[in-house]
Amino acid sequence: MNCIDQVVTDRYAAYHGDCVEVLRGLPDHSVGYSIFSPPFASLYTYSNSPRDMGNVRSDAEFFEHFDFLIAELRRVMKPGRNVSFHCMDMPSSKERDGVIGLKDFPGDLLRAFQRHGFIFHAKVTIWKDPVTAMTRTKALGLLHKSIRERSEMTRMGIPDYLITVRAPGESEHVTHTAEEFPVSLWQQVASPVWMDINPSDTLQFRSAREHDDERHICPLQLEVIRRGVMLWTNPGDVVLSPFMGIGSEGFVALEMGRRFVGAELKKSYFDQSVGNLAAATKEQAQGLFAEAA
Repeated sequence: MNCIDQVVTDRYAAYHGDCVEVLRGLPDHSVGYSIFSPPFASLYTYSNSPRDMGNVRSDAEFFEHFDFLIAELRRVMKPGRNVSFHCMDMPSSKERDGVIGLKDFPGDLLRAFQRHGFIFHAKVTIWKDPVTAMTRTKALGLLHKSIRERSEMTRMGIPDYLITVRAPGESEHVTHTAEEFPVSLWQQVASPVWMDINPSDTLQFRSAREHDDERHICPLQLEVIRRGVMLWTNPGDVVLSPFMGIGSEGFVALEMGRRFVGAELKKSYFDQSVGNLAAATKEQAQGLFAEAA
């Protein structure tokens, strides 16, 4: 594998390196499901590495890099299986973009996948509190004083989306029993809007973080990952995250009896992800022994 460091067990493989180069080392049609939160173009910069897709000067430059990853995803995904990506509309600024408004980043991501033959499969809106967003961002469109002074500039909050695309073709089907997936659970997961996702339900809140641990800027909520893994994988399937971060997707995949492959460019995140994946494996082993007791 072309990477800087790696930890490989019989349950997971974590690679410290460029995700495109890591995916090039994976066999064709070997991944049952992929879920991840990509860099939001240049909205956040995670490192100064030229390999960091968030370290770009424009959206066009981001998509030029991202296109190499989609090509590899198309190759490693099993036919008929799904890729889910977390995203949101991006605020544009007068300084950077010339106007204050919104950019259709989810649509741009979807069209990039469709150019490689992926099929638009599903989209769910994840509700977010506009007051929390206003407090955090101070965005003009969400400030209450804008109602009084410039109401034409006010807007709704920006939700998250989980968009899912499907690789063409067919392989083995994903199946569930009525007992493990009752109608009430199906109705919850099949809702086009998920109102019940706790924004604090993230790995860095759940895990016992050391003082020197680095806080991930925007980790994906564990329940969002759990619903994707539950719906679109069989036990034992390989779940892939090309932007592993601190290991949230892997933690959930292992917790749910799947295997995991992840790549992370930033060393501090890679180190934390390795610890979190080991913890998930230990938790599941303890659960097995508890059942046997």
